[in-house]
Amino acid sequence: MKKLLIANRGEIARRIIRTAHAMGIETVAVYSDADAGALHVREATQAVHIGPAPAAESYLDSAKLLGAAARSGADAVHPGYGFLSENADFADAVRDAGLIFVGPPAAAMRAMGLKDGAKALMKKAGVPTTPGYQGDDQSLVRLERAAAQIGFPLLIKAVAGGGGKGMRAVDTKAEFAEALLAAQREAGRAFGNDGVLLEKLIARPRHVEVQVFADAAGNVVHLFERDCSLQRRHQKVIEEAPAPGLSDRLRHILGVAACAAATAIDYEGAGTVEFILDLDAVDENGDPAFYFMEMNTRLQVEHPVTEAITGFDLVEWQLRVARGEMLPANQTNIVATGHAVEARLYAEDPDNGFLPSTGVLSRVRFPGTARFVNGGIASPRIDSGVETGSEISVFYDPMIAKVIAYGPDRSRAIDALVAALDGCIIDGVRTNRAFLARLIDHPAFRAAEIDTGFIARHADDLAPPVGVSDDSVVVAALATAPVTPPAPTMFERLGGWRLNLPVPRYVDLFKPDGERVALTVDGDRIEGMAAPLTATGRFLDDIRFEADIGGRLVHAIVIRGEGSIEVRIAGRADTLSLRAPRIAGIEPGGDGRVLAPMPGRVLALDVAVGTAVDAGDRLLVLEAMKMEHRLVAKVAGKVSAVHVAEGDQVGDGMLLVEIEGLAA
Repeated sequence: MKKLLIANRGEIARRIIRTAHAMGIETVAVYSDADAGALHVREATQAVHIGPAPAAESYLDSAKLLGAAARSGADAVHPGYGFLSENADFADAVRDAGLIFVGPPAAAMRAMGLKDGAKALMKKAGVPTTPGYQGDDQSLVRLERAAAQIGFPLLIKAVAGGGGKGMRAVDTKAEFAEALLAAQREAGRAFGNDGVLLEKLIARPRHVEVQVFADAAGNVVHLFERDCSLQRRHQKVIEEAPAPGLSDRLRHILGVAACAAATAIDYEGAGTVEFILDLDAVDENGDPAFYFMEMNTRLQVEHPVTEAITGFDLVEWQLRVARGEMLPANQTNIVATGHAVEARLYAEDPDNGFLPSTGVLSRVRFPGTARFVNGGIASPRIDSGVETGSEISVFYDPMIAKVIAYGPDRSRAIDALVAALDGCIIDGVRTNRAFLARLIDHPAFRAAEIDTGFIARHADDLAPPVGVSDDSVVVAALATAPVTPPAPTMFERLGGWRLNLPVPRYVDLFKPDGERVALTVDGDRIEGMAAPLTATGRFLDDIRFEADIGGRLVHAIVIRGEGSIEVRIAGRADTLSLRAPRIAGIEPGGDGRVLAPMPGRVLALDVAVGTAVDAGDRLLVLEAMKMEHRLVAKVAGKVSAVHVAEGDQVGDGMLLVEIEGLAA
C-alpha cells in the first residue's frame, strides 16, 4: 500500500490522512465543487475533483471515485464512514479494479446489510436476538399476525439502512396498520427497499456496542464496549467508553458475543456489533438482558473514545489488516484504562427543533488539540473538518467537530468535556454546543442513569436556563473592568499628591431582558449585587478566566464581542451587553450617577430623594485637600437615590447621588 485514496470528506478524511502519513503512505483526497478549499484537500498528498456539490454526483458516484483512483495512481481505497462505506457493490468494484479496499469482504457486508438476514445469522451463531419477526412474507395479514404474537408495544424497523428511517414504535393493535404503511413508504424512499421486521419494544433500552477487529488469518478480538444511549431521533449525540455501570461478567459476555458475530461471517477489519440492553429484564446476577441489534461493517464515528482507553490507533489497524498483516495485538494485550467521552458538535439550532443551521463560519476556535498516547491525553482531542471561513452547506452532514475528552475516571472525563465544549467558539451558525454541555453536566448523566429516552425525559432540564447567573455577572464585571484603570492621578487632577489607594471601577451590565446591573469593583469587594461580596479574577489566556468568588474557585470562558460579553461556566452560557467601564474621576457619560472625584468630606448637600434637577444644578459640595469642589448634575431628571449625608467621609469614586430621567 503506497498511495491511499480516501473516498470521503471532512473530519474522517483528515483523520485517515493523519494516520496514513504517519505510516509513510501517500494520500489522495477527492472533492466536490463545494469542498474545493476544504482542509482535507489541502492536507492530502494530492487531490482530485470528482464533480458537483450534491453527494449523488460526487461522493456517492463509484465510477468517479474509481476514475480518481486510476488517474492518481492510488493502489488502495478507504471509504471512511457514511457515503459508500457499507456498500458491498462498491467494495467489489474497488477489488475488481485491482485495488485494496480498506474494509471487510463484500460477502460480510452483505450478510450484515439487511437486519432480518443478520438476525437470522446471529441466532445460528448463538448470539441473543430481540424477540420478533423477520420473515419474507411482508403482507399486512402476516405482519399483523406476527405483531399479535409478539405483543404490544413493538417496533417496526426497515430491514435496510439505519439512522431511524423506516422505524416506528407502535403501542396498540389499532395503530399498527397505519404505522406499518408509513414505515414501508419511508424505507422505500430512503433505501430502495420497503421490507421491514418487527421486534419487541424494549421500554428502557441502553445502546451498548462492542468494537471488534479481525484479520485474514481468522484472528478476532474486541476492544471493549461503548455506550451510545444518549440519542435524539435515533441519532447518537454522546458516546463514551467503557460503558458505565456494567458488571465485569456482562462486559466479558458482550465481548465474547461480538467476537462470535464477527467469526460467523468471516469478518475482516474494523466492525461494531451493537446490542440493546433491557433494563427492565434483570437476571439473578443483576445484569440486564441483551440482544443483538445490528453490525456496522466500517469504522464508527465514535471510534476515538475506544482509541482513548486502549491507546491503539484504529485507522492504523485498518490499514495493516487491509494490506494483509495480522492484528497488531491479541486479546490479552488489549487493556482499557481510564474513561473517554465524545460529543458531536453540530451546526443546528436547539431552540428551533434542532434544524440544521447553514452559513459561513466567521470564527472557529477549539480549545487545543492532542493525540491520544498510551491511553491518556493532556488536552481535549478535536476531530474536525472545518476552519474559519468554511461553509456549512445544505449538501452534507452539518457536523462541525467531534469533541473528545479523556480522564482517569468517568467524573473527570465529563469535567474535561464540559470544559472543552465551553472552550469551543463557533460564529456564523447556530450550534448545539451549549445543549451538549448541559446534557453531559446533567446530574442524572453524571450518575449514569441513562437509557435511550434520556434526552426526551429530561427535555425541560436541558432547555436553555432562564435569566443570568450571579456568577456570570461577577465574572463579567471582573473581566470587563480594567485591572489597572487609566484614571488621572490625584496629582494630575488637583496639582497635588494622593494616597496610594485602589481606584474603584464601575461597570454597567445589561441582561437580555434589559435589566441593568450597576456594579462597583473596589479592590476585591463588589457592590451592586443582592449583597456585597469579595471576588477576584484573572485571565489565564485570552478567553480562559479564573475567579475566586467568596472563596469559591470558578473557571469560566469569557468571550468578548462588540458591546457584549459571553460568560460560560460549567456548561451554562450567559450573554450580557455592556458599556465601557467608567473610572472614578472620569466623566460618567451623563447616565445620572454622580461619583466622588477624590476622597473627602461632604460639606453641603443640596438635594434629597425626589428633587427635580436640571443639568448643571449643584448637588453637593465636597471638601478635599482644603478645597471645596462643587458637584453638579450632568443630566436632567429626578434624584432617585442619595447615598451620603452632610459630614460623611467618602472614598475616591464612591457613588454619591443617582438621578433618573434619561435612558441609561
